[in-house]
Amino acid sequence: MAELWLFLMALVVVYLLPGPDMILLLQTGARQGKGAALATAVGLGIARGCHVALAALGLSVLFKTAPWTFDAVRLAGAAYLLWIGVQCLRTTLLPNFESAGVEAGKRHWRQAIRRGLLTNLLNPKALLFCSVLLPQFIDPQGGPVLGQFATLGVVLVSVGFLFDSAYALMGVALGRWLQRSPSAQRMQQWLFGSLLIGFAVRLTFVQQS
Repeated sequence: MAELWLFLMALVVVYLLPGPDMILLLQTGARQGKGAALATAVGLGIARGCHVALAALGLSVLFKTAPWTFDAVRLAGAAYLLWIGVQCLRTTLLPNFESAGVEAGKRHWRQAIRRGLLTNLLNPKALLFCSVLLPQFIDPQGGPVLGQFATLGVVLVSVGFLFDSAYALMGVALGRWLQRSPSAQRMQQWLFGSLLIGFAVRLTFVQQS
């Protein structure tokens, strides 16, 4: 297998870049607490695992041969991000985590997992990223190709979950700080909602390379 540390460096660079996943985790942590934010991270991780499996099966070839499939996933993902962004703009002020955070978190865990799953699964750029990056680190002489895909996939999902967990906890800390200022809460709400809507607009016009 090719140099694993280069693969790790590439992942670190990608996971440090701002994107809808990061904003979603910060928003969820700030508004729904640690449980829901970590559940969102689990959903994102499941989606990444699906992307690795689909990349190994060559789904990107389908996107190339039938461009309408790429457009369908792209538009569905953009619509979902737009919906999340609008919901973010419409939410009320932050709840009191000290009195209701645990119960509220339990009620939202399943919904948070689904939100993280769909946000990443409906992003064709994430699938194409796996389809482009992983083969560069596959050594045909280094053993079964599917085994190498599985190893790299485990690393990709694990590193992603570590970064997602960090962003989730940052969101929780942000939410506790924002509880002191309703005006700051409103600014955060509009900022994150606008960013998610912006990512949706960008995804709408992205072209398959």
